[in-house]
Amino acid sequence: MGDATMTSSAAAVLTKPAFRKVNWLPREIEVDRRADGVVVMKSRFPLNDHDPHLPMALAKWARQRPDHIWLAQRAGPERQWRKVSYAEAKRTVDGLTQALLDLKLPEGRPVAILSGNSIEHALMMMAAMQARIPTAPVSPAYSLMSHDHQKLKYLFDLVKPAVVLVQDGAAFTKALHALDLSGVRVVHVGNPADGIASVAFADMAATPVTDAVEQSIAQITPDTVGKLLFTSGSTGMPKAVINTQRMMCANAAMMLQVRPRDPNGPLPVNLDWMPWNHTMGGNASFNPLLIEGGTMYIDDGRPMPGLIEETLRNLREISPTYYANVPAGYAALASAMEKDDALCRSFFKNLALMAYGGARLPDDLYERMQALAVRATGERLVFYTGWGSTETAPTSTGTYWDTERVGLIGLPFPGVELKMLPIGDKYELRLRGVNVMPGYYGRPDLTEAAFDEEGFYKIGDAGVFVDPQDPVKGIIFAGRVVEDFKLMTGTFVHVGSLRTDAIAAATPVVHDALVAGQDRAFIGLLAWPNLHACRQIVGNPDATYEDVVKHPAVLAALKAGLEKHNAEVRGVSSMRIARAMLMSEPPSIDGNELTDKGYINQRAGLERRAALVERLYAQHPDPDVMVLQ
Repeated sequence: MGDATMTSSAAAVLTKPAFRKVNWLPREIEVDRRADGVVVMKSRFPLNDHDPHLPMALAKWARQRPDHIWLAQRAGPERQWRKVSYAEAKRTVDGLTQALLDLKLPEGRPVAILSGNSIEHALMMMAAMQARIPTAPVSPAYSLMSHDHQKLKYLFDLVKPAVVLVQDGAAFTKALHALDLSGVRVVHVGNPADGIASVAFADMAATPVTDAVEQSIAQITPDTVGKLLFTSGSTGMPKAVINTQRMMCANAAMMLQVRPRDPNGPLPVNLDWMPWNHTMGGNASFNPLLIEGGTMYIDDGRPMPGLIEETLRNLREISPTYYANVPAGYAALASAMEKDDALCRSFFKNLALMAYGGARLPDDLYERMQALAVRATGERLVFYTGWGSTETAPTSTGTYWDTERVGLIGLPFPGVELKMLPIGDKYELRLRGVNVMPGYYGRPDLTEAAFDEEGFYKIGDAGVFVDPQDPVKGIIFAGRVVEDFKLMTGTFVHVGSLRTDAIAAATPVVHDALVAGQDRAFIGLLAWPNLHACRQIVGNPDATYEDVVKHPAVLAALKAGLEKHNAEVRGVSSMRIARAMLMSEPPSIDGNELTDKGYINQRAGLERRAALVERLYAQHPDPDVMVLQ
């Protein structure tokens, strides 16, 4: 009787293909519920032993797998892969290390890297670590997209680098001239900057190596500062986060412990575009792969018009074992694979896990990617995500189990304690562990303010349990505590969760959005269109932002998505979007709307676009203001 009346949806659940096997760490979590409502969670598993510093991994694989490719990047007019083995990399890194030691730089003054991901970037970073000099990778946007270079000058003055590396000096000429380079050694890989004294990277790499290199490496300790990574600057000027060797190696060990690689499977292969000046690309992606002795293919593509084609070309040749991207990247990849079976087979061939971050993965995109995985392999793949910050090296929690739910931040890694303080119907999240920073460079005042009385880092994010009675089911991200506001009715609006839900509901039309409503009667949304997707909707590959924000097909898709969202939250005023408007002007870095990592500063955006906010709430709104059901 029960089988005869089974619903089609229930039958579909039972017949779904299995997930491709991942050897997850068991979810054995200790939960301490305090009398004041505070909850502290941690894994019952101790953190595995790990290397004391990253240069040890490079030396290990140079000995054990000398010919194995570590780094690869397209180069030259034919854009063929240039590949560097572990042994080749070690020899170059040692030459660079000797050159840095010969400079006899003042202690603590870092090597600033102004350009993006490259083979030379990686080699210089490792050389600086061997010379016990921090690297300070700076977002290229501060040099190439800024008009006033204010953030670049601020960061330069904060950390006072002794060496500056640029890939192509000509591209960075304007930025370099904006800086005081007195006593600073500028290094160029390609062309030198006009009017700037500099030395060629190749000349530094050719420096004869002496015993001083091994002596320097022998002096590296877990407390040696390896990097100064800059925060996004979403609440002001970026801060320089001290990343010790212990932080980085411990965090890599955490990530590898919760999803250990099959020793009989292929060695790790990553194709990755995430910038190394950001903790996710520079630490979460780069460090575990180096520690496991894998291969990093540097992807010069991006999930945006005109650049996604490079990523697709790369994925036709490279079959990664692990792949991470933002939802917009997966949307573009799904559209391409749905039309290209060979690309689909290449992408999924060796893939064990897909990871996403930066925003919630839309449910329909999740289903499309799973359908493609099944078509290519007969299996589904787990979508993994983690959570943390620049201050935590970065990931402190992860979804280390076979879950179909998107929007989770998972559970604490071994070695991490998660403290949850009740605030209304959610929790403020705080972190303590070996992966947490010792502080901000040059700002003891900010360091002191960042920690509570028990030594937990106050990350500023909020979360809720999937099931309060069963914490092991995981935690859902609930936005930034400081972004939330109240409507004039007194209703509290959780901006982070609403923003991600709205973007997901309006996919693929919306790339990002500002949530308005502070002391207003209802919630309004100022949204930036996803130009690549909107061009596909209107059928014009050359359509501009001004074209798509007025196009009836784009507006109809936006309205349908947001009204579906409203129908699903009917009666919940804290989640209902009453009005929306598409914006044609992209977010501004100089205006502090857009961080170097691509995150939106809600407060700065709403202030800068105050006139649009007023139009959104006008008693008689203009025609381009969408009034929603």
